[in-house]
Amino acid sequence: MSLNQNLFQQRPNKLLAALPDSDYQRLFPYLKLVPLQVQQILYEAAEPITQVYFPDKAMVSIVTTMEDGSTAEVGIVSNEGMVGIPVILGDNTTTTTAFVQISGAAMQINADVLRAEFNRGGAIQTLLLCYLQAIYSELAQGAACNRLHTLEERLARWLLTVSERLESENFFELGVRNRTDSQK
Repeated sequence: MSLNQNLFQQRPNKLLAALPDSDYQRLFPYLKLVPLQVQQILYEAAEPITQVYFPDKAMVSIVTTMEDGSTAEVGIVSNEGMVGIPVILGDNTTTTTAFVQISGAAMQINADVLRAEFNRGGAIQTLLLCYLQAIYSELAQGAACNRLHTLEERLARWLLTVSERLESENFFELGVRNRTDSQK
């Protein structure tokens, strides 16, 4: 089986896997499997987003930078989602930066292509809007957690979220994978 046939059949990202075959088939020629390395920046705040990513076995942190240069993680994306949400909201820039925290791979697509497909309506628009609603709910829950819970409880929530997203309970293995990847 060729790599293309395998990618078409397996759909490593859950959003892509949820698309009807006809919608995925229309996107497939524009999708490219790319490696994601630790600390790789996928987009910077206030810069154009030219590519959108649907991670597989990688984790991307979305961070906001304060005026003094300090940063705070405001979200994480793995195989459940996409990196580049502003593209479907009608913009190509954002106030956040996205960088790879755990190496892996992603399906990459040109932002203009995804925007055009989203604007067609149908299943892809419905799916991505549902994903956006899930992200909104997660952000609201995270804000409440950060306000009301202890540091230990917030760490436990973050660890459980990472474990669920990467479908692994072995954090040591993830750390070893990242050290090895960053030494290449």
